[in-house]
Amino acid sequence: MARIEWDQIGEKLFETGIDRGVLYVYDASNEIESHYGPAVAWNGLTSITETPSGADSNKQYADNGIYANLRGVEEFGGTIEAFMSPDEFAECDGQKNISGVRVSGQTRKAFGLCYRTLEGNDTEGLDHGYKLHLVYGATASPSDRTYETVNESPEAGSLSWEYDTVPVPITIDGVEKKTSLLTISSREVKKANLEALEDILYGTANSEGYLPLPDEVISIITG
Repeated sequence: MARIEWDQIGEKLFETGIDRGVLYVYDASNEIESHYGPAVAWNGLTSITETPSGADSNKQYADNGIYANLRGVEEFGGTIEAFMSPDEFAECDGQKNISGVRVSGQTRKAFGLCYRTLEGNDTEGLDHGYKLHLVYGATASPSDRTYETVNESPEAGSLSWEYDTVPVPITIDGVEKKTSLLTISSREVKKANLEALEDILYGTANSEGYLPLPDEVISIITG
């Protein structure tokens, strides 16, 4: 065995950026098996924050000491920031479009997301790789919207939505569990399998894109 070494050439990794945002509105009547789709490009994304929560420690005491440490259920949510949102997101934001009139305060539809972050290193820069992030079971909370007068230093208005999720099933080692987030690194999977997944996520000339459920994603990546 060799002694570990730090800061080797090609091993200085970092992650940055966000692009290729895709929205998938959930519709139980949709004929797609997952019901997430069709894929809609989300332009103008500036940031997405992933915010796990829960999994709090609950210590159990016996024999004058800690006997066990139980963890609560972990939850997942986040924040989306962008200069715009697709028209299809309106119903996820509690708006119903009636002949061009948007009525607020309506039922909020669930949705899924896909977005890409870039992986870089000290030799290839941002060409080193990327990660796909797949979010399931999200619903957006009401958010503030500020309108300001145009002045000598005009800025585009920025929009923001907080969201929570309800996990969906995934099978791990033959056991059914639940998750709200999958992260896939282009450096860790076969190129052909990743391209097959992206054809499903983004669509092709002959088919509309949709968000496959976690078990289907695993099947494609390991296939």
